[in-house]
Amino acid sequence: MTQGTDRTALTSLTAVQLLDGYRTGAFGPVAVARATLERAQEIQPEVNAFVRLFPDQALEQAAASEERWRRGEPHGLLDGVPVTVKDILLLRGAPTLRGSRTVDPAGRWDEDAPSVARLREHGAVFLGKTTTPEFGWKAVTDSPLSGITCNPYDPARTAGGSSGGAAAAVALGAGPLALGTDGGGSVRIPAAFCGIFALKPTYGRVPLYPASAFGTLAHVGPMTRDAADAALLMDVISGPDSRDWSALAPAPGSFREGLDGGVRGLRVAYSPSLGGQVAVAPEVAAAVRRAVERLAALGAYVEETDPDFSEPADAFHTLWFAGAARVVQHLTREQRGLLDPGLLEICATGARRSALDYLAAVDVRMDLGRRMGRFHDTYDLLVTPTVPRTAFEAGVEVPKGSGHRRWTGWTPFTYPFNLTQQPAATVPVGTDTAGLPIGVQLVAARHADALVLRTAHALYASGTA
Repeated sequence: MTQGTDRTALTSLTAVQLLDGYRTGAFGPVAVARATLERAQEIQPEVNAFVRLFPDQALEQAAASEERWRRGEPHGLLDGVPVTVKDILLLRGAPTLRGSRTVDPAGRWDEDAPSVARLREHGAVFLGKTTTPEFGWKAVTDSPLSGITCNPYDPARTAGGSSGGAAAAVALGAGPLALGTDGGGSVRIPAAFCGIFALKPTYGRVPLYPASAFGTLAHVGPMTRDAADAALLMDVISGPDSRDWSALAPAPGSFREGLDGGVRGLRVAYSPSLGGQVAVAPEVAAAVRRAVERLAALGAYVEETDPDFSEPADAFHTLWFAGAARVVQHLTREQRGLLDPGLLEICATGARRSALDYLAAVDVRMDLGRRMGRFHDTYDLLVTPTVPRTAFEAGVEVPKGSGHRRWTGWTPFTYPFNLTQQPAATVPVGTDTAGLPIGVQLVAARHADALVLRTAHALYASGTA
């Protein structure tokens, strides 16, 4: 094994590159785990990406992996690769507190979530649990339990949410792979703000257990440094799990197959502002347009057009707020006093919605899904900005002076595709004049996850991302 590989070099590598290094003996999992843990500890005081780290456990897992690689018997697709897990997902042996002081740390904690179980089976090294807003309820990451998670590019600004800790960790070299959850944009928003890649897969493609109180809005998705790593991670976490009754059948093939297929001949719809419904910051609009022009230069047929829907905020709010009310329904009056005040507000709103209100929102959702299905009869991909602006000040739900009441006001490009359950990814496409990252969103028809990954990979290969 080559000596002298410095920590910075190791923590800047993708998962694919780490596995190549293990395979050739250039370095081993123990050195990588040690370097990544040191990096996580170094960034924690400034960005607050972690709820807890597992240094002893991670080094033990890395040592076992290193021995397997020494014998030429790696265990699965991710043997020895460091990963982080959002503190919404169960990880055996560690509390999952979900950003809340109302969750008892002294629980049994003897079960892995499906995606975590698949990672364990494939030899991944668990670095720690990453931060989330309370119960993942909003698109920024601050909570009564763990405080504010800050942006890697400017600690005075938000990392986004609700998978903000995961995004900050990947962006700053504290593990190349992260598991996040996305109920309205929660992997895509922080990935866009932090300059990394994230995919919200088709609903059911990655099994989820326990079921989310937010129902079929909630997805589990990879957060990575590029699309190739996300495809590798998807090959692992999309494995079946009988605990999720709504999970899809196994994927027909590897998500890594066809990544290099390019975009020539794809029919791309470019919607810069959802038909003028969204005010997009000029620098964001320009960066997204350049990415679309690059797709055209790579051989895609691009047309500027808009999907056939009005912003479905009211329907989403009914479903989301009712889910939040369900999350806290069992809490005592004293426990409710410990909750994030904004969460309390939406729970009160959700509790007032009737079953008929909920079913009316489901009707809106089904109609939106039908219209997007027809839209994709014509277009393979829809391209939009991921978020209409770059990261704003940390510690607030909405940008000051924006006039928005709730986080959905500044995330109009993301949450509609949780309603429709379509795969959607964000790809970094530059920065604004303040040095803050900008993301472009790629959306495809349900089950076309491989197409989204292939298109994103083409942007990375072309140097656009």
